[in-house]
Amino acid sequence: MKLKYIQIMVAALLIVSCNAQNFREVKVDNPSFHPNTIFSGYEDLTVSKFNALKDKYQLDTIFHGETNELKRILLLRNWIRTHIPINDPGPHPGNGSAESIIDEGLKGNGFHCGHYMAVQNAVMNAYGYVTRCLGSGPGGIEGEDGHHGINEIWLNSYGKWFLSDAKYNSHFEKNGIPLSALEVRDEYLKNKAADIKRVKGPERIPADYDEEYKNSKEHFARTYAYIEWDKYNTKYTDWPKDSSILIMYKDDYFTKHPWIWDHKPHWAYKTNHMIPVAERQAIEWTPNVISSKVTIKGNTAIIGLNSNTPNFKTYQMKELPGDEWKDVPDKVEVKLKEESHQFLFRSINLENVAGPEHKVLIKRE
Repeated sequence: MKLKYIQIMVAALLIVSCNAQNFREVKVDNPSFHPNTIFSGYEDLTVSKFNALKDKYQLDTIFHGETNELKRILLLRNWIRTHIPINDPGPHPGNGSAESIIDEGLKGNGFHCGHYMAVQNAVMNAYGYVTRCLGSGPGGIEGEDGHHGINEIWLNSYGKWFLSDAKYNSHFEKNGIPLSALEVRDEYLKNKAADIKRVKGPERIPADYDEEYKNSKEHFARTYAYIEWDKYNTKYTDWPKDSSILIMYKDDYFTKHPWIWDHKPHWAYKTNHMIPVAERQAIEWTPNVISSKVTIKGNTAIIGLNSNTPNFKTYQMKELPGDEWKDVPDKVEVKLKEESHQFLFRSINLENVAGPEHKVLIKRE
């Protein structure tokens, strides 16, 4: 009897083992997640002045019906440039706010690069595109001097930052991909930007030599030999406050070649206003990008989500194929029934702009 009992138990265990549902997560190529560790704050879209800005200028009519994210951004940038004339020396009327600059520009008054930077920052953030303010300069290379104000805008569709110059309505690309400020700098320091293109306007028209401003692609790329990022990303909501804390990328070039501005080292050297950062990923952190942690227990997967999403509204999920996007919390529990499950996740901000898609793939072993 004892032997028969043991045989029955062994048979039962074999049946359970055959029916066990063993699943595992399969690693996939998702956009890299780099947390924000050195920048402070972001433009808070719940502040009433953002709605006032949109109501006043109705700029959503500029990109109405356009679904391509980059094209929408370029249409907004083009509106800024075509409605604000350039006048570097001034005078610059108004009180310096983004609205004042636009209003005076609509009257025909001109402004310099810093004004374009402030307006582009306000407008792009208002429509949910994470945007930050930068300064740059050639640093005395080959006798050139000066300073230029521009922006970087996070492209969810590409999963990267791109340098956007509102004053000249232009940016740089390589193999059709818009480049960040550091990527432009890399290309200039490598071979004077020989391998990249400068493009203008919403149609991205090549402008290796700019007939309008009578300067070469190399001249424009040289402007980014030295770059500083504003530590505090609240230029519009905190206006007219100016923090003047500058983040700079500390590589060999930064160490060996001081930034010359107005024929002398940049004013922020050896002060508390300059913060050199050696970690490139800290500068090029990834807004809206999701990282996940998957825990599998039997036929149940628990998926935890994390992101640095300014003006976060919700996460969304859908299962492929054919599912619809639906709002989910930052911890999702799903039942595993098929041989393979593919889940897509994305973050959504208060302007309903979606972050890059993040895939979770789970298969039965």
